[in-house]
Amino acid sequence: MEPLVSIITTTHNIVEKGQADDFSLLVTLLDMQTYPNIEHIIIDNASTDDTVVLLKDYKNKGYIQFYSEPDTGKFNAFNKGILRAKGKYISFISCDDFYHDITAITDLVNLMEAENADFSFSPSYCRHSEGFVFLFTPAMHNAFQVMPCPRQCMFFKKSVLEKENYFDEKFRLLSDYDMIIRLMMKKYKPVYFNQNYTTYKVGEKVTANPQAEHNEAKAIFFKNYRSLYPLNEELLERMVRLSDFPKELLDKLVTMFPEEDKDLFYERCEQMHQLRLNVAQQQTQQ
Repeated sequence: MEPLVSIITTTHNIVEKGQADDFSLLVTLLDMQTYPNIEHIIIDNASTDDTVVLLKDYKNKGYIQFYSEPDTGKFNAFNKGILRAKGKYISFISCDDFYHDITAITDLVNLMEAENADFSFSPSYCRHSEGFVFLFTPAMHNAFQVMPCPRQCMFFKKSVLEKENYFDEKFRLLSDYDMIIRLMMKKYKPVYFNQNYTTYKVGEKVTANPQAEHNEAKAIFFKNYRSLYPLNEELLERMVRLSDFPKELLDKLVTMFPEEDKDLFYERCEQMHQLRLNVAQQQTQQ
């Protein structure tokens, strides 16, 4: 029998926020997946509008399981979902995102099983808040500098998330990025699924709080890299703003990749640094 897959979605007052149609699309397309063994778990943050009524209707029709209780943020809710999930593999998709390829989960699980992978990553479509859509191609060789791909196009072994003690809830915006760094630094096995199956929307909290995002990235770098290289506030600022990493730190991070990727790692890190540097210079000239 095919291993169970758990899809975890968080909700909060989605009727009031005008997200009910988006949620309906997510549920409908997930139900159309060709993979036969999926559970869809909704963790609702004690909604006060008609969201719970909507969720009860979907539950009664057999589409979802849901739990409605107060939480302290998205990653607290994700952790609650992991605890309740019964699947071998878990993915986290927001209420206004969806899987547009209904055969993808079948192909993805087959690949992860064949490769004995701990997590997967894929290209995806990103819907920007300004109305345009672009293709997000994963950049895993830049993962220690920037978020390499959205969590919506990743699947994780539940056992790995448990072993790593779940998402770090002190990071309210970028805990998924912290998780990716941790998995890569401990050399869990990734697999690239070369199929675009996800359409996701840029998180409003992240775009509305660029300084908070910036500060969290510094804290994540400090948490994960401080044992590898002495870090101070000035250096962390350069690392986050300009992707400017000390060579000695890169020399340690490169060991997290296969030996044959060493030159590519340094090349991609330098490209990211130059890209960030050019953007900063342009902003200064404006």
